[in-house]
Amino acid sequence: MGILPHLRPRTFSSRPGRAFGGNISQRLPYTTNAHPANSRHILIVGGGFAGLACARALARAPVRITLVDRNNHHLFQPLLYQVATAALSPADIAAPIRGVLRRNARAEVLLAEVESIDAEARRVVAGGRTLTYDTLVLASGTEHSYFGHEEWEASAPGLKSIDEALEIRRRMLLGFERAENEPDADERRRLMTFVIVGGGPTGVEMAGAIGEIATCAIPRDFRHIDTRSARIVLIEAGPRLLPAFPEELSARAQRDLESIGVEVRTNTRVTDISPEGAMVGDALIGSRHVIWAAGVRASSLTAQLPCERDRSGRVLVGPDLCVPGHPEVFVLGDIARVVDPKTGLEVPGVAPAAMQMGRYAARQIDREARGVQTPAERPAFVYRDKGLLATIGRGKAVAAIGKSRFAGLPAWLLWALVHVYFLINFRNRLSVMLGWAWAYLFFERGARLITGQRVSQPRG
Repeated sequence: MGILPHLRPRTFSSRPGRAFGGNISQRLPYTTNAHPANSRHILIVGGGFAGLACARALARAPVRITLVDRNNHHLFQPLLYQVATAALSPADIAAPIRGVLRRNARAEVLLAEVESIDAEARRVVAGGRTLTYDTLVLASGTEHSYFGHEEWEASAPGLKSIDEALEIRRRMLLGFERAENEPDADERRRLMTFVIVGGGPTGVEMAGAIGEIATCAIPRDFRHIDTRSARIVLIEAGPRLLPAFPEELSARAQRDLESIGVEVRTNTRVTDISPEGAMVGDALIGSRHVIWAAGVRASSLTAQLPCERDRSGRVLVGPDLCVPGHPEVFVLGDIARVVDPKTGLEVPGVAPAAMQMGRYAARQIDREARGVQTPAERPAFVYRDKGLLATIGRGKAVAAIGKSRFAGLPAWLLWALVHVYFLINFRNRLSVMLGWAWAYLFFERGARLITGQRVSQPRG
């Protein structure tokens, strides 16, 4: 995935293990003097990369902060597919938002779902409470888009949350267990066929991870099936995988996937999805496991803003990342359609861009709260592209950094280093490194637990 931010961001501590928080004994006292009533109130909706970066960067600003999220945790989404494929556990890539912000005495956290936004009245309703604000930072993220076929979701879960990752893991592991005792050969093939729809970073990394599980991690654990015969199909509607990457790296990624047994189909559209599998044209790929990685759309909250949006619901923001005509409303992350003034290109919806947007918004809020500038004097946001990385599997990855293009083990090591560095805290880093080291040395997955619904439930 495109996840190569600044190696030493200004707004995060450069000390190891302290990128998102500190020791509880060192936290600032939480008193009413920390946020006097006459200070500006900054309401941040969303505790993802953009929202959290903004909140952290406002730690010394003379403002009050309220961060609202429906989840109590910040999730490191670039590694979520590893939870879905039993390489990591949820706690390895997530941390409580309150813990992340514990040292910021000016910040409050509200666990609630935002129900409505009234930009004219500067009011937000969340969890039945009405919140007023001086500045709104909307960073609510994206949701799955099934392109008008919402009925597909039941048979083809996406990958945006821990719950979805655990459901994919449950279905995958349960599929192998059922195949072990399935007398019907056709049904056994369906149970051991995995279809991933979408050839972007998530789809590529998911296909590679499932391929490694089937061929390396579990073959010796079963007595009546050969998991190496599992069929993994990656479907992409466009002409190549990883369309944001240079063509030579897309081709390399496809070769690496095919080398571990993944069947890649480009220029192919899925016409229907059901519990029986995925329809490609008039042909059915029989499968009990379809995973959706083909499209996203902006959070539905963007529809409540008085502004233009594109086809995927993203807000067409101005150069200062604000809703035109509303300088008090910032829209950040992958729900914003941002055009870089230097290149004329759209800023990609990746984690580095979201963090840069969050820090940019915080700088403008801080300067205006101190009376240093007015909204009319804001500089345009400029995205600093630090590169793209995607991994296919053990020792296999592709990297595009500036004009450099490389693949294989060097790209894989860089991918691992960058992801470990930007994990939330030292515990997460240590846990992930140990898990990866164990998997690399012994070809095993440490989180192969079937949890959630009972195994006696119907297939699919």
